[in-house]
Order: sequence, then C-alpha cells, then structure tokens
Amino acid sequence: MKRPVLYALVGAVIVLLASTAILYQRYRQTAADFADTKAAEEAARTSYGNAINSIAEIQDSLSAIALGDSSLRMRGGLSTEGGRQAQDKEALERIAVLKAGVERTKQRIHELELSLQKSGIRVAGLQKMIAGLKKDVADREQVIAQLSGQVDSLNTTVNVLNTTVVAKNDTIATQTANLETKRRELNTIYFVIGNKKTLTDQGILVAKGGVLGLGKTLKATGDYLPTHFTALDLDQETVVKIPAKKAQVLSEQPPTSYQLTLVGETMELRVTDPVRFRTVKHLVIMTS
Repeated sequence: MKRPVLYALVGAVIVLLASTAILYQRYRQTAADFADTKAAEEAARTSYGNAINSIAEIQDSLSAIALGDSSLRMRGGLSTEGGRQAQDKEALERIAVLKAGVERTKQRIHELELSLQKSGIRVAGLQKMIAGLKKDVADREQVIAQLSGQVDSLNTTVNVLNTTVVAKNDTIATQTANLETKRRELNTIYFVIGNKKTLTDQGILVAKGGVLGLGKTLKATGDYLPTHFTALDLDQETVVKIPAKKAQVLSEQPPTSYQLTLVGETMELRVTDPVRFRTVKHLVIMTS
C-alpha cells in the first residue's frame, strides 16, 4: 500500500476516534443531566407532596381551634363570687389554649415557607393556600383578642358592681344600725326599784306638801342619775319583777298602760300598752 494512502487512512481513523470520544463524552454529560433533571423532578414532586400534606395538617389544626366553643361564651348573669371566679378562670384557661394553638400553627406555617424557599419551589397554588392559612390564623387571633377583651370588660363590670354592692351593703348596715339605735331609744324605758329611804337617799323621791312636816306626799324628782336605773327594752320584755309583796308606781306612766299583780310572794308590773307606757321614760317603783 502506498504511503500517502496509509497516511490518509490513519488520519481518518484518528478523526473517527476523536469524534467518537467527543460523542461519548456528550452522551455521558447528557445522561448525567437527564439523571439530575429526573432527581430534581422527583425532589420537587416530593417537596410539593410534603407541602400539600403540611398545608392539610395546618388546616386541620386551624379547624380544631373551635372559637365557637360554649365554654367561651361570656355569661351575662352574675352568680356567687366563687362561681364567677370559676367561670372567669375557665374562660381564661380556654383562651390560653387557643392562643397556644394559634402560635403553634403560625410556627408551622413559617417552617413550611422556609422549607419551600430552600427547595426552590415557586408554585402559585401553594402560595395562595399559604396566604389563606395566614388569613385564617389572623382571623382567629382577632377573635381571641375580642374574647380576651370581653373577659377583661366583664371583670371590670363585675368589680364595679361588687364595689357598688359593698358600698350599698355598708350603707344598708349603717342604716340598719341607725334604725336599731332609734328603735331601742324609742322602746327602752329605765326603771328603779327601792324602798322609801333608798329612793329618797338617791334623790329619786322627795316629800312635798303637808303642814309642819305632816301629810307630805312623795313625788319623783325627775332629776335622776343613770347609774340608779336599769334599762328595759319593751320590744323584748314587758314584765318587771318586784322583790316585794307591796309596791306602787310613783312615776307618771298612765295607770291604764300597766298592771301591778301579786304573783306568789312577789309583785310583777306588766306593761299592757307599751306605746302609752313608754311616753314616760323613767319608771320609779317604791316597795314597802
């Protein structure tokens, strides 16, 4: 074979080998790129599926936050103090649970967004669903804030009412005490029991009238020391026991408003008409 032809054949073989090497290299690169694309597609599909699952779970969590729960209905009626405090505690605890649930949901949404950013997924549908979740969370936060405000408002109202009730109770207590004082003043008389000498020595009785010391009449002076008398509430007791067989009333109570009766070895004065009897506050009884 001629040398020029041999050279030509060798050159052709070299060119063919070089072309084959280049094509093989391109094939390998294409195969690698295809594998990477498939892997990326699979990763994207997995991330998308995970995102959908996460969105569904978050939506379920939001649905579980039942803002319409009857335990949160603000009760308008005021019961006993202990009952009201129990209701307030129950409402506040329930609101705290709702707040914690919302915070957990917000954290999960944030983690989902970070995950999508890292994976590079930019799907309008996913972004729309995430925006919807954020709106649901914001709506629930607003309702929870309203519920908290209702509890605070109710507590303020109850505290004001309690203050008013305490003030009214104090007023009523004062008025009741005043009425009781007036009742006692109206219905209480003061009596003293003693013989002629004792009552005269105490300045309760004085002898008046008569001639040359004879025929004098004993009269109540009206100038008394409180320590000589005993109080008697006619609303509580209408009988004065007299430790003697004989006695007479020397004060000016209407005679028809009482009765003097011998009971066994002692006398009793029974008040039969307290209204008329109490017109004279001091009762003077002389024994003999």
